[in-house]
Amino acid sequence: MAVPFSRPLALTQGDPAGVGPDITLMAWLRRRELGLAPFFFIGDPDVLAVRARQLDVTVPIRHADANTASEIFAEALPVLPIAAGVEVAAGEPHVATAAGTIAAIETAVALTHKGEALAVVTNPIAKSVLYEAGFKFPGHTEFLADLAARATGKAMTPVMMLAGPKLRAIPVTIHIPIRDVPQALTGALIVETCRIANADLIERFGIAQPRLAVAGLNPHAGESGTMGREDEDIIHPAVQQLRAEGIDAIGPLPADTMFHDEARARYDVAVCMYHDQALIPAKALGFDDSVNVTLGLPFVRTSPDHGTAFGIAGKGIAREHSLVAALKLGAQLGRNAESRR
Repeated sequence: MAVPFSRPLALTQGDPAGVGPDITLMAWLRRRELGLAPFFFIGDPDVLAVRARQLDVTVPIRHADANTASEIFAEALPVLPIAAGVEVAAGEPHVATAAGTIAAIETAVALTHKGEALAVVTNPIAKSVLYEAGFKFPGHTEFLADLAARATGKAMTPVMMLAGPKLRAIPVTIHIPIRDVPQALTGALIVETCRIANADLIERFGIAQPRLAVAGLNPHAGESGTMGREDEDIIHPAVQQLRAEGIDAIGPLPADTMFHDEARARYDVAVCMYHDQALIPAKALGFDDSVNVTLGLPFVRTSPDHGTAFGIAGKGIAREHSLVAALKLGAQLGRNAESRR
């Protein structure tokens, strides 16, 4: 028999004008059918109430915190209130909501770090809206690492993973222009990324001996240096160092032959050199049920693998599948981490 969850998941609002409220409401409505672990929403309850009316669904909403959410969850959607800052219209982002969006993330991290929440699950944000308000980080991943560093006093190297039923993929460089990738790519960064991935696959995913497939940067993994030297001079030595440390890594591999069925059966995670090299195959193989996971943090964080989708917010057509997958994986990883303490 499954052990009851000792702590609820902390779910952030994301951009309140996006589909975050829609998919939160739909996930809660399917909580019994899907056997979801208790979660509480951190954000504006009025936004949820208005969106529920737009979607023509009945969802009772009750104020809660991490300590009361689990007992409320069966009968009502628990909400830890943070004001949106302005009246929110679905599909119409507003810079005045940025402070509430950021505060929701900060609150979720603080509660999870203190042990009051099992894991952080984040709804999609609109980085352009946050940038307009002065947000200084490239995205969620880097902001979460900064919050973790402030909480622990230790520097963090966040590692972004897209985890789906058919593929786990990690980009070594993340939210930077493609022209900057060769300069940003170093052997030390590849080694550190793979060390973190290996450790979290063991500790949180329960894979005893993870197999890492490391992609090349250039076509054909550089074709022995004739299509660029990065594969020979940077990636190959990094893989050799990982193998010397006892990590089961292979590469650099040509990226165009890494993602078919037979190839994927030979590894547990694909370590890619840049954002789209990892995220295109991950989303192509599992758009609705892949999850964004941040590795290398002292707490578990998951998120849907899609954006705010302003164009469909409030229209009743947003699918909650990726959020459901994020909630399930967040609960699983949180439980795994909890069992090892």
